[in-house]
Amino acid sequence: MKKKYNMKKEEGFTLIEMLLVLLVISVLIILIIPNIAAQSSNVQDTGCDAQVKMVQSQIQAYTLNEGEAPASVSDLVPAYLNSDQTTCANGVQITISGGEAVKQE
Repeated sequence: MKKKYNMKKEEGFTLIEMLLVLLVISVLIILIIPNIAAQSSNVQDTGCDAQVKMVQSQIQAYTLNEGEAPASVSDLVPAYLNSDQTTCANGVQITISGGEAVKQE
């Protein structure tokens, strides 16, 4: 007596289709990763510019309260700034030059 096997046709991806999908995903990743890295430095620079503006506003507050501009950023710590606010996230130091906050690059 012979047994009959019912083989159902299963729908799914073939090996070629899977390889094509992996190829497309790989190409997209290769194109996207460098752009993300480039944008990261742009974001760091923009954040540093915003931090310089914040230090500049604290210089103005110090000048209004004390009657003279601070000689250095250390004069603003701790009453006007935290010690970690004198350095940007990308390592650039913020200093005071001529009464203005500037990035020391």
